[in-house]
Amino acid sequence: MSENEEVPAEGQSRRSVLRAGGATAAALAAPGGAAAAAPAGASGAVGASGAEAPALPAATSEVALRVNGREHPLTVEARATLLDVLRERLGLTGTKKGCDRGECGACTVLVGGERVKSCLTLAVMEDGREITTVEGLARGDDLHPVQDAFIRRDAFQCGFCTPGQIMSAVACIDEGHTGSDEEIREWMSGNLCRCGCYPNIVDAVRSAARGAGR
Repeated sequence: MSENEEVPAEGQSRRSVLRAGGATAAALAAPGGAAAAAPAGASGAVGASGAEAPALPAATSEVALRVNGREHPLTVEARATLLDVLRERLGLTGTKKGCDRGECGACTVLVGGERVKSCLTLAVMEDGREITTVEGLARGDDLHPVQDAFIRRDAFQCGFCTPGQIMSAVACIDEGHTGSDEEIREWMSGNLCRCGCYPNIVDAVRSAARGAGR
């Protein structure tokens, strides 16, 4: 045996190693050989034609999302975000997809009364929890006090960020973070407004908080 020749692992003879190598070569030479030689259950294997084999289906889960007081039994992919399920499965498009990285706050909803950026939250994580979107604030034609304040104080221009701003403002007031304009700015800082309506937004939050007795 030469100095550089590999020694078969314990329990393997030279003949068994050669036989295994021959079987692999035969599989590769057959039509669709690369896919046939891939381990069972592997996804994304490439066949002889260069076409990629179908990937395995994504895992799904059964969930019951309680949104705006209504329960929605759904089968969702484990990787689906709460934002995408709200918009694409339930048709609640008031929640906006902005940066999709949790930076702009346009997708803010309330989960159990707390602010959540729905683009960073998996739908399966909120199974059975109470979710409130901007569509769930008004009672018929009666606007929520924060919605009313945003209109009266002209706290929006293009309106794209407004649903997230309103949801964040509702939580900001409920949390008691409205003692001063500086405190409001600090606790609303996770919501970006590209139109620059920040002074009016602070004014609206302060006005709504006073109406709520804070």
